[in-house]
Amino acid sequence: MKILVLGSGGREHAMARALERPGDRIIVAPGNGGTPDRRDIDPCSPGQVVALCREEQIDLVLIGPESALAAGVSDALRAAGFPVFGPSQAAARLETSKSHCREFAARHGLPSPRNKTFSGPGAAEEARAWAEAQDFPVVVKADGLASGKGVVVPENKSERDEALARLAKSGPILLEERLTGPEVSLLVFSDGISVAAMPPAQDHKRIYEGDRGPNTGGMGAYAPTKICPPEMVGHILDTIIGPTIAGLAAEGTPYVGVLYAGLMMTADGPKLIEYNCRFGDPEAQTLLALLATPLRDIALACVEGRLDKESVRWNEATACTVVLAAAGYPESPRTGDKIEGLEKAAAHPQVAISHAGTTATHGVTVTSGGRVLGITAIGADLEVARTRAYGAAHDIHFDGCQLRRDIGWRELARTAGGYAASGVDIDEGHRAVSLLKKKVEATHSTGVLGGIGSFGGALDASALKNFEHPVLLGTTDGVGTKVMLASAAGRYTSIGHDIVNHCINDLLVQGAFPLFFLDYIASSSISASRIAEIVGGMAEACADAKCVLLGGETAEMPGVYCPGEFDVAGTMVGVAEKKRLLPRPDLQAGDLLLGMASSGLHTNGYSLVRKIFRGLPLEATPAGLDTTLGDALLAPHRSYLELLRPALDRGLVKALAHLTGGGVFDNLPRVLPEDCAAEIERAAWPVSPLFQLIAEVSGLPDDELFRTFNMGVGLVMVCAPPDEAALRAAIKEPLFLLGHLTTGPRGVRMV
Repeated sequence: MKILVLGSGGREHAMARALERPGDRIIVAPGNGGTPDRRDIDPCSPGQVVALCREEQIDLVLIGPESALAAGVSDALRAAGFPVFGPSQAAARLETSKSHCREFAARHGLPSPRNKTFSGPGAAEEARAWAEAQDFPVVVKADGLASGKGVVVPENKSERDEALARLAKSGPILLEERLTGPEVSLLVFSDGISVAAMPPAQDHKRIYEGDRGPNTGGMGAYAPTKICPPEMVGHILDTIIGPTIAGLAAEGTPYVGVLYAGLMMTADGPKLIEYNCRFGDPEAQTLLALLATPLRDIALACVEGRLDKESVRWNEATACTVVLAAAGYPESPRTGDKIEGLEKAAAHPQVAISHAGTTATHGVTVTSGGRVLGITAIGADLEVARTRAYGAAHDIHFDGCQLRRDIGWRELARTAGGYAASGVDIDEGHRAVSLLKKKVEATHSTGVLGGIGSFGGALDASALKNFEHPVLLGTTDGVGTKVMLASAAGRYTSIGHDIVNHCINDLLVQGAFPLFFLDYIASSSISASRIAEIVGGMAEACADAKCVLLGGETAEMPGVYCPGEFDVAGTMVGVAEKKRLLPRPDLQAGDLLLGMASSGLHTNGYSLVRKIFRGLPLEATPAGLDTTLGDALLAPHRSYLELLRPALDRGLVKALAHLTGGGVFDNLPRVLPEDCAAEIERAAWPVSPLFQLIAEVSGLPDDELFRTFNMGVGLVMVCAPPDEAALRAAIKEPLFLLGHLTTGPRGVRMV
């Protein structure tokens, strides 16, 4: 067959693509820079079109633009004996005259907004007066064709009156009740009696993201939309489209072609906003990408009056079209800009590029219209389809290119579902609370006034009356990437100990003792057993420290964290006598530095350690260790509270440094005055087997190791030389004499 497609836009390119069959020849007139076998004629000239059909012996004509229908091209072709897929000029008045469409809708009882048409010299003023008298906001429309740009949805009276004055200059104007609700485009094939519905689609008329700015011919579309499920499609066919087809036949203008119903899904049901008497653009690109039945077969069935015998099938997928528009569109689009990246974009899987406002000259494609290209992709769902479409669109470049990055955003919002559908399981959160409740309550004293399950808590502070001058201190920290090792090992209790003990030690260095702790656990999805194990570890550590686990937050954040990932943090508040705050102001050269052993890495250096040991299973026991690698790395962060309490109560400690991130080089100087430096003997303590192994296999220099890890010393104390013996006696474990303070600029020197 020889098939002629009339038109020059993206719609016609998509139609030509859908018509391609082995042995058939597709001609597009006048076409564009991407369409095959072009003929340079005026598609709105009945004489030129008929002449071309005779010359080429065309077997079937499909009419794309509404302007050709308004010009009577379909009637001329039928009169000349050519099969035409497209309604008559009279039937197309449903689109070419909005007032005629409203009159038709009233005659046949089609659900529609309240409306009134105005014409003549005083049309704008009469329309303004009518609008003022109504109790509803209005939409302003030009009565005739305007390429999708003759509709203004004013936000205020000033915009309304400006639109009335402007549109009235070109002919009659129509005011309609402004309806609210999502819009749906439902297109059908019709042979004048029967119809076959296409998947419901949604387009995006406004030029700017978030549905802002002036109307355009369409900046993108997707189908199907869940706004309009199959039962609603059936309802629309019964109450709007079916009566329309029957009414047209009864009035002597049977409808053959595509009928496009623009609908508003109001609280009172669907209402007809407008009719288009052809494929929409870009809806055609979107819908034809999903069509499984050959378009030629459907068009012939419509022309021959046997659509009810044709099986119209659609692929079970979603299609999304993103339009790339020229600079200045829609008011005054710029032309002549070179387009690059078309071949790269076309190579994306499941992507089709429809040319619209393009011209190809000597192998170079340039812009020649407002909407330049339509990028259509299909996928299992909208998320996949739009990702593919945008991926291809971003490979195309021309100066001033405009595209909306939000095509389909409302559909994605609607289909997000409830909390559970988004990956948040509230019930699992409740189960986690029930599992950890007893352990948490075991940390509570009679002073706790708030219960488990609270995001915060209340604590009776009357005990602070026993202090001479109480000072409250706080600290916040996180476990860091140690949680990834815990997840890999499936062991979480130590993580709870880690965060509590880390915070306790951070309070100790200020001379404070803990009062209460608040936890924060965030994850991709809640696992009640994992949460219970982590918080259970927190509760055990709090109980050991006589600290209240007062409350916390468990946040479920799919999309922020990858599946299986989580994070643990916490805040602790403590109290100290003001006169015993650390560091003391009397630090001086000659003071001694004593160290307390760490239990392992504590909670720092895990990003590096995970890389160092990424080739070694956690279950392995490497040479030099007497335990598995997993056990060594997951050893809980040690708390120094009970060991230090007697020495702090007796005032034997001048300053404390908790060796966390940054090691001794970064943490010890924080407690020193500007004129004091620390001199540490590198051989003053035995390096534990784990740190020996890290040094051996990593090959890192000493400075890097001591700046990253605690290297076996978790806490450094500063004391006066006369107090050393008393300090050692007060602390019931061996201490390392690391070195002493010297005069000089604040810092650490290893010797």
